[in-house]
Amino acid sequence: MSNLKKIGILGGTFDPPHVGHLKLASHFAKVLHLDELLLIPSGEPWQKYSGITPAEIRFELTHAAGIELARAFLYLKIPTQIGIDRIEIDRAGPSYAIDTVKALRDRFGSAASVTWLMGADSLINLPTWKSWQDLCKYVNVAVASRPNHDLQSEISPTLNQFLQEHQTNQLFTLENSPAGRIYIDNSLSVDLSSTKLREHLNSPSRNSITPEQIPSNILQIITNLNLYQ
Repeated sequence: MSNLKKIGILGGTFDPPHVGHLKLASHFAKVLHLDELLLIPSGEPWQKYSGITPAEIRFELTHAAGIELARAFLYLKIPTQIGIDRIEIDRAGPSYAIDTVKALRDRFGSAASVTWLMGADSLINLPTWKSWQDLCKYVNVAVASRPNHDLQSEISPTLNQFLQEHQTNQLFTLENSPAGRIYIDNSLSVDLSSTKLREHLNSPSRNSITPEQIPSNILQIITNLNLYQ
C-alpha cells in the first residue's frame, strides 16, 4: 500500500444528493484506501439547467449526505475521513473543475495522490469541460460505470486518445501516482440520476421516492423546504 496521502474528490451539483453518490463514494474510498474524501457542491454550475437550487441549500443537502456517508463508513469499517468543502460555493463566478483541482493541489502539496471521482456519464462529457486535458496535470480520475452508458461507443476520438495516454487497469497505480492516471471501474453500476429524481419529486408520485434512492435525512430536508415542487 502506498505511503502517499490519498485524497478523493467527489464534485457535483448535488441537486439532490442520492444513494448513487454515496455508493460511488463508498466504493472508491474502500478500494483506493482514501485517507480523506471531499464532497464539493458546485457554486455556479455553468453547464447545468436553469432554476438550480440555491448553493447554500445544496450545501445543506450535501452536508446531510456526508452524515449518511459517515454512518455507512462506520458500518463498513472504512477509515476514510469525510469533508464537505465550500471551495466552489465561496469562489465567485462559474464553477470550473480545473480551478478547483489547481487550488486543491496547492492545498495538499505535490506529493499527495489526489483523485477526482466521477460516473461514466461525466467521463463521456469530459471534453466539454474547461481545460479538460489539463485536469490530469493535477489529479487522477477514477470512473464508475453506469447502466446504459457504453463507453466504447460513446466517447469521442479525442477522448479515446486521451484515455490511451492516461488510462491504467491497476488500482495501485492511482494510489502511487499524485496525478495523471485514469482508472475505469466496471464493478459498480448504479442507475440513479439527480435529473430523474427531480422529475419524480415534481410529479404526483413524489411520495413514492424511497430511502434506497435518496437517504431519509435528505428526504426530510427536501420535504421541510418544499423543494422540487
